[in-house]
Amino acid sequence: MNAYVPSMQLAGRVEEGRIGAIGRLISRAEAAVPEAREALATLYRKAGAAHVIGLTGVPGSGKSTLVAALTKRFRAAGKKVGIVAIDPSSPYSGGSILGDRIRMSDHVLDSGVYIRSMATRGAMGGMARATLDAVDVLDVGGFDTIIIETVGVGQDEVEIAKASHTTVVVSAPGLGDDIQAIKAGMLEIADIHVVSKADRSDANRTLTDIKQMMTLNAGFKGKNSWQVPVLGVSSYTDEGFDALTEALEKHRQVAFDTEEGETRRRAIARFRLEKTAENLLIQRFLKAASAHSYALADRLSARKGDPYSLASELLAASDLERSPS
Repeated sequence: MNAYVPSMQLAGRVEEGRIGAIGRLISRAEAAVPEAREALATLYRKAGAAHVIGLTGVPGSGKSTLVAALTKRFRAAGKKVGIVAIDPSSPYSGGSILGDRIRMSDHVLDSGVYIRSMATRGAMGGMARATLDAVDVLDVGGFDTIIIETVGVGQDEVEIAKASHTTVVVSAPGLGDDIQAIKAGMLEIADIHVVSKADRSDANRTLTDIKQMMTLNAGFKGKNSWQVPVLGVSSYTDEGFDALTEALEKHRQVAFDTEEGETRRRAIARFRLEKTAENLLIQRFLKAASAHSYALADRLSARKGDPYSLASELLAASDLERSPS
C-alpha cells in the first residue's frame, strides 16, 4: 500500500505539472480533507493566470460536445486545457453519474488536456463545492485555459457567472423549455450566447428569439461596454467555431485588461470567500451536531417537539463558536 503523501508535497509536484499530483490534490479538495487546506491555500496565492470559462445551459443543449470541439480548437492554438465537468451525483455512491470522459474521449490521451468529472454532492447552483479549488490546482499546474461545464441547470442555478471570467450560455433548437429558462434566469448571466446544433433547420428561430429577448432587455448589462454576441455553432459541420473562439479571446482581454474585468474578479473573490465560509460552517455544524441529532430526531419523529424549536436546540447544543474547524 502506498504511503500517504503530504498535501504540501503534492502542491510542489503540481507546480511541476505532474498529472498524478494534480488528480490527488483535487480528490482531497473534493473530500474536504483538512490536511489539504494549507496546500490549497498556497496554490491559490500562485494561481490567477488562467482564463476560466464557465459553460452552462439546460440539459440536452450539447454542452459536452461543445466543450470537446472548443478544446480541439484551443489545442490547435497551442493552449493547455483543463476541463472541470460537473455531473449529477449518484444517490447511492455520491459519485458522478454521467462521466464526461466518455463524451470527450478524443482528448483523454492528450497530455495537454486534463478532464475531471466532479459530482455536485448535493451542492446547489450547478457547481460542485470543490470546483474553484480544482481550478486553482489546474491553473498552477500549467493549464492556461480552464473550462467549467456545469450540470444542466434550471432557472436559478447560475452560480457559474460568479465563478468564471467568461460565461457562455448554451441553447439548442427544439428544446421546449429552453427559451423559457433563459427568460427566467439565464439571459443576464451570459457574456456569450451560443445556439448549438446550428445545422438544424429550426436553429435560426432560436437565434432570433434570443436576440429579440436581448433587445427587450437591452439595459441589463448596465454601463458595461461588452456587447453580448449570439452565435450559432455546429459541431457536426464546424460552423461558427471561428467566431466563438474569437469572441472568447476578445472577452478574455476584457476580463484581464479592463476595469470591468477587475470589478468582476473582485466579485469572484467575494463569492469564493462566502462559499468557502459556508462550506466550512456546514462541515463544522455536521461534526458538532452528530452527537445530538439522533436524540432530537427521535423526539421530532414522536411528535414531542416541532422542527423549529428542535432545530434551535440542535444549534444551541452544537455551539459552533466553540467547535473546532
